[in-house]
Amino acid sequence: MPARTSKRRYALQVVVLVVTQLLNVVLVPVFQHAGLALAIGIGALINALWLLLGLLRRGSYTPAPGWGKFACQVLAASALLAVFLLWAAGSVSWVGLKTAYLQRIGLLALVLCASAAIYFIALWVSGLKLRQLIRR
Repeated sequence: MPARTSKRRYALQVVVLVVTQLLNVVLVPVFQHAGLALAIGIGALINALWLLLGLLRRGSYTPAPGWGKFACQVLAASALLAVFLLWAAGSVSWVGLKTAYLQRIGLLALVLCASAAIYFIALWVSGLKLRQLIRR
């Protein structure tokens, strides 16, 4: 690997690190520990996007047909899941159930099961065949 490519790769990694830290400064005071997870997730997405763009530019990777449709299916299912989770977060008084821990655990389990069902049913309705994702 040429030194120039290596230096560029390290420079991009440093940029992603700086962006992640700046996102921490902005998001952690607002969202506490969830802001930390969000900042790290956004940083990882930026890093993955840069890697993908580099592979596409070099011609090392050419996506197979169908990736655009797949991305739209996953995005739609994720948006539906986000709407449900926002509703669940606002309609259940999670802090108010502090003393009723069994009820809180039961509601959390119900929300988690409903979340999985909503996501995978949305993928199925959109035409995604989950068996295609399993390698043999």
